[in-house]
Amino acid sequence: MRFCPFAQRTRLVLAHKNIPHETVNVHLRPVEAKPNWFLERNPLGLVPVLEKDGKIVYESVVCNEYLEAMYPEKKLLPSDPFELAQQKMLQERLGKMTGPAMKYRMSGGSEETFSELQNFMKLPEEVLGKQGNFFAGDNVGMIDYNLWPFFERVETYTVIFNREILPKDKFPRLRAYIERMMSLPAVKECYTTPEQMLEFGKSSEGGNPNYDLGLKE
Repeated sequence: MRFCPFAQRTRLVLAHKNIPHETVNVHLRPVEAKPNWFLERNPLGLVPVLEKDGKIVYESVVCNEYLEAMYPEKKLLPSDPFELAQQKMLQERLGKMTGPAMKYRMSGGSEETFSELQNFMKLPEEVLGKQGNFFAGDNVGMIDYNLWPFFERVETYTVIFNREILPKDKFPRLRAYIERMMSLPAVKECYTTPEQMLEFGKSSEGGNPNYDLGLKE
């Protein structure tokens, strides 16, 4: 689904590794809209799903690690087991941003949840001071692509509530990181504008998500 952050994770890895693929978009809501052929491939009815030569893999992190193993060119995961564990633990910590981000969105941009979200963002700001250009280090890695969809959505809230969440004076490293990520070909290829995200969100709230928003005939 084009607006799903978890599907975007795998689209980013496919783009980064230049893996030839066909994208099939599905409607996820209402539940009865999910086609049977899709549920046969993933009984959970969730995206992303990868299929190659009759072999099926789902769950975004699993899909991305599968792609890393199958297509080792342009590596995204470290070879050292301890470094790999460190990055996975860091991803779990930073991934918690979805909690305060969703609270901010659902509250309609309240002052309390705004402060909570900004306080959480001090963590990735601090981490970048130790890691380098990216959360993976000097070069982009799997952790960056797995986290990026959520940073992209946090940026959307700046448009929704007309209030910058990550101002440069408070979050200089994060602002530089976002600019760095936005310059990557894979991110450019998979990027959804805040305006498109906002329009899709409005259609979802109305109970009739416009999954075809922005598609060219």
